[in-house]
Amino acid sequence: MEIKDFGRVGVLMGGPSSERGISLKSGKAVLSALLELGVDAVGIDITTDNAQENIRRLQSHNLNSVFIALHGRFGEDGSIQDILEKMNLPYTASGVAASRLAMDKISSLKKFKDAGLCVPKSHFLEKSAYGKNRIYENDLGLPLVIKPANHGSSIGLSLVEADKGISAAIELAFQFDERIIIEEYIFGRELTVGVLDEMALPVIEIIPKNKFFDFEAKYQAGLTDYIIPAHLEEGLAKKVQQTALAAHKLLGCFGCSRTDIILSKDGLPYVLEVNTIPGMTATSLLPKAAKIIGIDFNRLCLKLLELGYEKAKV
Repeated sequence: MEIKDFGRVGVLMGGPSSERGISLKSGKAVLSALLELGVDAVGIDITTDNAQENIRRLQSHNLNSVFIALHGRFGEDGSIQDILEKMNLPYTASGVAASRLAMDKISSLKKFKDAGLCVPKSHFLEKSAYGKNRIYENDLGLPLVIKPANHGSSIGLSLVEADKGISAAIELAFQFDERIIIEEYIFGRELTVGVLDEMALPVIEIIPKNKFFDFEAKYQAGLTDYIIPAHLEEGLAKKVQQTALAAHKLLGCFGCSRTDIILSKDGLPYVLEVNTIPGMTATSLLPKAAKIIGIDFNRLCLKLLELGYEKAKV
C-alpha cells in the first residue's frame, strides 16, 4: 500500500486498564513512527470503557483506520475490536474472538492443553468461591506462580516459595480479577517468540536480574538482559518457534502476537500465555525480534497497518 492509501489513522492508547501507562508509551512510539513516515496519524487517548463515548470520540476524528496500542482490559479483550467492527474501521492485530480468548488465560491454557501443547499444571480459583472459607489446599508443590486470569505485564503476579506466602499472593491476585490462576513454577529458560504475518520471529531469551520477570524487571531499565536471538541449537529453536506459531493459530490470532514460553530443563517448551497486542516501543520485544530480520520499527508499524486492511477485506 502507498502511504496515502491508509487515509487518517487513529492510534489508540492509554485505556482504562492497569496497563494504561505502558500503553501510552506504546501509542506515542507508534504515532511518532507513523508521522515520520508521512502517515496522516492522530493520537487518541482512550480514557473510558463506555462504548458510546468511545464511538463519539472516534467519529470526531474522521478516521479511515485504527492502530490499536492499548494493553490489558478493554484494549486486548475484544471490547475495542467489537466497537471498531461495528464502525467498519480496519484495525491492527487480532479480531474480537481471538482477542477475548487470548486475554482469558484460563480458557487459552485449556485450549493449549487440549491441543497437546505443554502447559504448567494449574488450578483456577473464583473469588466468590474462595471468599467463603479462604482455604486453598496446595497439591502443586513449590514454588508456585499466582496471577490474575485476565491481566498482563505481570501485574498482580507473585512467585511463592513457601506455603506461608500463598494466602497473601492469592489476595493480591484477587485485587485485579475475579478469577485467578495458581500454577506450578517451571524451572528453565524464559523465552518469548513474536509472530508477524503468520511467521515466527527469532526466539528471545529473557534473563531478569530479579528472581523472575516481574513488572519491575519488565519496565525498569537495566534489570533484565535480552539475548536476541537466543542461544539455542537450531532444532530446538525451531521447536520453540513452532510452539509459538501453534499457540497463535490455536487462538485464531492475526497480524502479530507474542508468546511467552518456559523451556524446561528437559527441553520442553511450556506455553505460559499469548499477548495479542505486544509492547510497541522501539525497545519492546516484538520490535527487537523484527529488527533482527531486517524490519525496523517504522516498517513494522506500517506492516501492521497493512495487515489490518488485509483482515478487513476477508
